[in-house]
Amino acid sequence: MSGPSGAGKDTLVDGLRLRHQRLKYSVSATTRAPRPGEREGIEYFFVTREAFEAKLAEGGFIEHRSYNDNLYGTPRSFINEALLDGYDVIMKPEVNGAIAIKERFPEAVLIFIVPDRFSLLQTRLEARRTETNDVIASRLAIAHEELRYVRLFDYLLVNEEAQPHVAVEDLEAIVRAERMRIYRYPDTRIKEIEEN
Repeated sequence: MSGPSGAGKDTLVDGLRLRHQRLKYSVSATTRAPRPGEREGIEYFFVTREAFEAKLAEGGFIEHRSYNDNLYGTPRSFINEALLDGYDVIMKPEVNGAIAIKERFPEAVLIFIVPDRFSLLQTRLEARRTETNDVIASRLAIAHEELRYVRLFDYLLVNEEAQPHVAVEDLEAIVRAERMRIYRYPDTRIKEIEEN
């Protein structure tokens, strides 16, 4: 799941996680400083640039990107373990990271999140009170660029300001539909159905 900064990804992921037990959230690593209230290993793994680059050199990330002068990456070990244990994994990489994941894992489902009005991005970023005006301006400029990639995603989900619960329900519907795709069933189960 991806989209511009301030689109409401955290809120939607939190809402979806409350509804699904077979879902694991992939915690990304980042070199940016924690925002107030963010916890190590919960929202992100906060690492130094040197530690990030060392893990990158050993192939420890499925994807990685530079965003607003910070590094972000999806740890390979967590994803592999969660999938082997039978969980669905939800990630929140930035847009280019999501596209890179789809290139490596064609079965990945990409969901692009946008607010119902672009102006809400600025309002939400300002409401965080964690970034300077220059950083907010940079994030909004990046958001304009990210919107150009929406056609590379499988789904577009509009997170309406007045009805965030509807966006969570839409996200849940996507997860349910994707779980029912024929190719996700083991061949033995399909044969059982065919033989009845």
